Amino acid sequence: MQPTRQTHPVDIAGLKRELPLFEVADGVQIAVLNVLGDTALVQAAATGLANKLAALDYGVLVTAEAKSIPLVHALSVATARPYVVLRKSYKPYMGDALSATTHSITTGDEQTLYLDEKDRALVEGARIVLVDDVISSGSTLQAMQAIMHEARSIIAGEAAIFTEGDRADWADVIALGHLPIFTASEE
Repeated sequence: MQPTRQTHPVDIAGLKRELPLFEVADGVQIAVLNVLGDTALVQAAATGLANKLAALDYGVLVTAEAKSIPLVHALSVATARPYVVLRKSYKPYMGDALSATTHSITTGDEQTLYLDEKDRALVEGARIVLVDDVISSGSTLQAMQAIMHEARSIIAGEAAIFTEGDRADWADVIALGHLPIFTASEE
């Protein structure tokens, strides 16, 4: 029998979900969004984000491996724009790949993202939108920005299903909602 876990209710483009709360530090919990396997949620989020991105001038969607891959794929279908996935490990077939390293909040370790040589031509000089499922600390976003800067891409926008936490700089992120951080004093 699984333990009963507190949840946080969210509305994602009209679709209701209860996100489980997990402790990430002593007395600090976050509501965890896992889009993998939730086709209805991915489709609703992609439609909602496509509507919000309609006013932007961009040609390519870019995301980081792995949880946001179904989102960027559905968003690609909804917007009729190609997408690129920045990988978390280098493979020899990736050729002359660009890379950027950041500190991952999820793993607690350094994480390196790679732009495959084959995708460089697609993003070089292009107007792109960076896509993630949740933007929390901004570490993945910073690594994506660094690679796109090195590829001489123009970042037309940044999009996510949710932003998270108290960062004022998330005001420029195109998002469907915002998740609070839960502390022991709020429970």
